[in-house]
Amino acid sequence: MALFITFEGVEGSGKTTQIKKAGNWLRKKKVPCLVTSEPGGSKIGRELRKLLLEKTSIRITARTELLLFAADRAQHVEEVILPALGEGKIVLCDRFSDATAAYQGSGRGLDLCLIDTINEFAACSLKPDVTLLFDLPVEIGMKRAEERETGLCAENVSRDRFEQEQIEFHEKVRHAYLRIAAESPERFNIIDASDEPDAVFLKISGILSRILGI
Repeated sequence: MALFITFEGVEGSGKTTQIKKAGNWLRKKKVPCLVTSEPGGSKIGRELRKLLLEKTSIRITARTELLLFAADRAQHVEEVILPALGEGKIVLCDRFSDATAAYQGSGRGLDLCLIDTINEFAACSLKPDVTLLFDLPVEIGMKRAEERETGLCAENVSRDRFEQEQIEFHEKVRHAYLRIAAESPERFNIIDASDEPDAVFLKISGILSRILGI
């Protein structure tokens, strides 16, 4: 049964860790699946990801940022997601169109109607069947991001462009996600991401078991 499931959330919510766990869990259950992400889910996307996330001296305007994410999504959907769904796989995607509405819409202040139109075009009208929203207070998420950067967590990586934004930006993003979820309750499952990783994954596996009947 082909199904498109997206993982969304603010910085430091743990969704990237959880999507990997979900993919491994499905494979152990012998469920055909694909784990992918945005930006960077295609060959072109990996180049765009460098522009969009890495710290550089290049200034990216809000409109340019929006269009770069759309370009990444257009290639990703056509080259990776739609073929996998056509093969009957469960596709787990780390961020999709809801992220654009939250980050470039509410975070950057761009017109939401315009974003919806661009998302529709870039995604070939593809929409998630199910979305898992990892929610937690922004302060906790940013602390986790800082700990990653200083090597206190397993992954010793630098904070990306978005993680370096002011706290007000991330508050706007969080509230946008919660608003989007409230508008589409039939699609969204809101998960308390402040719990321990194993506790969070227990909730995820329960949701996937219910949806997939496994």
